[in-house]
Amino acid sequence: MILTRGARITGAVLCAVLAALVAAWIVRDLRAVGDPLDLVRYWAGYTDEWPKTLPATLQADPVLLVVYVLALFASLRSSVAASTLVATGLVTLALRLPGVWTIGSSWMDGRFDDELRTRALIGTFVALAAGLALVVTGAAGRRRSEDAYEPRPTRPGRGAGVTAFLALGTSGAVVIGWEIRQLFTLPDAIYPAWFIGGKGLTLGLTATPPGWSSVALGVICLVVAWTALFRAVHSRPLGMIAAGFLLVSGGCGIARLLHNSWLEHFGEAPAEQQLVMLTPFLLAVSGAAALLVLARRGFEVTDRQDEGYGGYGHPQTGTPGYGYPQAGTPGYGYPQSGGGPGYGYPHGGGSGSPPPPASPPPGW
Repeated sequence: MILTRGARITGAVLCAVLAALVAAWIVRDLRAVGDPLDLVRYWAGYTDEWPKTLPATLQADPVLLVVYVLALFASLRSSVAASTLVATGLVTLALRLPGVWTIGSSWMDGRFDDELRTRALIGTFVALAAGLALVVTGAAGRRRSEDAYEPRPTRPGRGAGVTAFLALGTSGAVVIGWEIRQLFTLPDAIYPAWFIGGKGLTLGLTATPPGWSSVALGVICLVVAWTALFRAVHSRPLGMIAAGFLLVSGGCGIARLLHNSWLEHFGEAPAEQQLVMLTPFLLAVSGAAALLVLARRGFEVTDRQDEGYGGYGHPQTGTPGYGYPQAGTPGYGYPQSGGGPGYGYPHGGGSGSPPPPASPPPGW
């Protein structure tokens, strides 16, 4: 299944709209803060160098801008355009949905002027509509390829799938585990606000509550990890998006550790604090590893009857699924009909707001 020309153009336009919204808010924050380095420090979570004017964005916004730009080009040229549009739309819905109730809440009064809040609320509804339209476009705009030379969707190789499973699965479990731990460490007055926003948090106007974003990222990582193990087509674009957020989150966490000189006292810290300090390194390494293996071009889906079976062949026909060798071509690990060695290489390509002191950094 490939994406139609009309769906590709529609997806590119929607990605351009989403990119323009994020870019407009970043430009607003740059003008309001004055010094770009101050805004970068705020995104990284430096608690001692806050700008005088509270920014509307957080570290997820520049990552989203990159995602939208890459998704725009992928929608026009990539063989996995359909999966990319659906993945981008789902991530947009997950991150922008809390803005429906946080932007207009009473606890936001006095932090931002009414005109800015109105613009942010309108922008949130536009982003949600565009995200939903991306999901519909990617799901409904597919057609079967009629051209034998037309590029088909690619799924990750076996090694890439296992690597993504280990990296994203471990990171997702750790992120979810820390959020469960928050139930016992955060004060009762703060815990609900950590997930849905509230007076106890200093939250950017368009930002997602840290608990909400962490749980969303953890769930996506676990889902991608499982589907990558079975080499699903959508695991490549969705996994790369999740890996990008992990890499940036881990990098910002490492920067905070170095900035506050916490690593110098690592041996003196309690065991739980040591685990908190090790978490950013795990997220950064896992994100980088998953991003590297999933960014490589995978194996094309060339057998239509096997497209829905994860690359392992149709359960009735038993067609070899690793790389989908063409008919009459020896598959990887499958002996030839004459009993010769079966090592023919398969066709295709290569394989938020600053957190409390006792909590790990937000996931996005």
